[in-house]
Amino acid sequence: MTQEDLAPQLEALLMVAEEAVPTPTLAEAVGAPVPATEEALARLAEFYDETGRGFQLRNVGGGWRFSARPEHHELLSRWVIEGQANRLTQAGLETLSVIAYLQPVSRTRVSAVRGVNVETAVRTLLARDLVTEDGQDDQTGAALLRTTDYFLERIGLSSLSDLPPIAPRLPDASALEAELAQLAGVDLLDEQVGDE
Repeated sequence: MTQEDLAPQLEALLMVAEEAVPTPTLAEAVGAPVPATEEALARLAEFYDETGRGFQLRNVGGGWRFSARPEHHELLSRWVIEGQANRLTQAGLETLSVIAYLQPVSRTRVSAVRGVNVETAVRTLLARDLVTEDGQDDQTGAALLRTTDYFLERIGLSSLSDLPPIAPRLPDASALEAELAQLAGVDLLDEQVGDE
């Protein structure tokens, strides 16, 4: 595999990565030796620097990731915080709701609940100080997300215990079980009688 073959594959992987990705992990994903992968990553980083892109490829925290160039941070801050008229998109609201009810929760879990990649929504929520990274998952090491005091202030609550219960907005558990059993062709009542 040539450097020209490696570069676009590495770019594609890094575009969807939620955290910095170590070189050996990237090498395994593209099926290339670690030294060749390291060289391709270094060339990509150099190319982005030489061409003056608005983003950069950095090796930070033991892994590679894209980030905005420092000279654009003020622009991005204004755009994310002020330029959006303080309104969240539907995706942002849904992501914030999942975090509020399941916290502390990893991005991966939020993505699983929503069924879509939530990285952009999470970045917006972090930039607006509605959520924060707090701790790491014991099993995966992934950063955990929590809502902030500012979140509570914005929605007018004094604590998370004041969040309305989510259960009333879901179907009744017994009705849901019966419907699922019926779809599976099982008579739930027969099963319950048989168990007694």
